[in-house]
Amino acid sequence: MAQITKAHHTGLQVRSLDRSVAFYRDVLGFEEVFRWNPRAPYIGELVGYPEVDLHSAILAMPGSDVFLELLEYRNVPREPVDTSTANPGTAHIAFFVDDLDGLYEQLHARGVGSVSKPVTPTIGPNKGGRAVYMIDPDGIRVELIESSRGFGDYVPVEGGCC
Repeated sequence: MAQITKAHHTGLQVRSLDRSVAFYRDVLGFEEVFRWNPRAPYIGELVGYPEVDLHSAILAMPGSDVFLELLEYRNVPREPVDTSTANPGTAHIAFFVDDLDGLYEQLHARGVGSVSKPVTPTIGPNKGGRAVYMIDPDGIRVELIESSRGFGDYVPVEGGCC
């Protein structure tokens, strides 16, 4: 049976490619790998906009072989969405960090918004660690987690979540 073999990238649609690259590269420390403006008929077919002028930047996620693709769709109608955390269709991306409170203070000082101040999870795989949802320039939630465990290291107790 055919199957998924591993992660390739995470793509985010953004209002301004330059602004979002600056945020992920200069503020969060991603490495810009390349930018391009792919021009081929299959692009429009793939994304559902035959006349799209798609501008993209590929960034390397720190400590990972997975990439972040930032996409600015031009020459097509665009409407901002309500990115409130609970709205269906919205998403978040999450990253381990080594000093959440220190990084939060750095980001806050640079004007990066957050849903809340850092919290200490009391249950689940991140119990005893620290977590916060930061907000990127387009309202996308970027979860930062300081924890010694990931989902793959967590074994829930039988009959419960914690």
